[in-house]
Amino acid sequence: MKSFTKMIPLMGTKISLYIEGENAEELAQEAENMLFYYEKVFSANSDHSQLAMLKQEAASRPLQVDRELYDLIKIGKEHSLKEDSFLNIAIGPLIKLWRIGFREAHVPEDIEIKKVLALLNPEHIQLDDEQHTVHLLKKGMEVDLGAIAKGYFADQVMAFFKKNGVTSAMVDMGGNVLVHGDSPSGSSHWNVGIQNPFLPRGHAAALVRIREQSIVTSGIYERVLEKKGQQYHHIFSSKTGYPIESNVASLTIIADRSLDCDIYTTELFGLDAASVIHKVNQMKHIEAAVITTDGDMAYTDNLNGRIHPISS
Repeated sequence: MKSFTKMIPLMGTKISLYIEGENAEELAQEAENMLFYYEKVFSANSDHSQLAMLKQEAASRPLQVDRELYDLIKIGKEHSLKEDSFLNIAIGPLIKLWRIGFREAHVPEDIEIKKVLALLNPEHIQLDDEQHTVHLLKKGMEVDLGAIAKGYFADQVMAFFKKNGVTSAMVDMGGNVLVHGDSPSGSSHWNVGIQNPFLPRGHAAALVRIREQSIVTSGIYERVLEKKGQQYHHIFSSKTGYPIESNVASLTIIADRSLDCDIYTTELFGLDAASVIHKVNQMKHIEAAVITTDGDMAYTDNLNGRIHPISS
């Protein structure tokens, strides 16, 4: 059976596709076309994407968008409105204010932050299911799907591969890893590393065995701004306007869908480590591993025997 690997520099990351099956190369090309389409619709950094058009026009009138974008905004809004959720797709103006991860990153004044907080209410994203329109009820609001978009893309690409009969596949959206079938080594499971939040990229804190699942890690190490001896990471609280404070350095979620991994790595990130593990232990079909700021690791009961810490 033919296998094919493709690397695609896109969406500010390196996307890796592995496919084993008939027409593997052609399927990889089709998947690349899908990803370029998603970039055109969903890009937060382009002035011409549909998401950018929402910023420019949806405050003055309802704006019709493609079905995929509408569906993801609807899912994101639903999870943003859940009690105690730290996911908020209306957080765009706050991300734009800090710009962490970009050259112009800075620590804003308190008065600037307070002004922006008034624009972060996801209830002010008005949706029309029949027309697929989005209306932002306050001028200056911005929808930010950065926390959940890559998971959605990974799921769509993998669904396309399965529909076309691939025997095994992996989609790696620069951290969103989703697998199907046997691994290239012939094993029924894939071993995926969890990044050590205290070491350079590529150093794993643990290996996890997964099959027909996705794994995603969010951490305070990913993008950092250092000013006057203080570090500010890129995961923000919509309530304070500042980076979230907890004892969690990284949170890994494993689920059948990559979108669910994205949702819960963000939705739960503001909780302390013990609360994250307790909460996920009550959930079906979701697994979690947490590394604390002290370097301790904890994981949910359903990962017993499948996660193997690596001593650094």
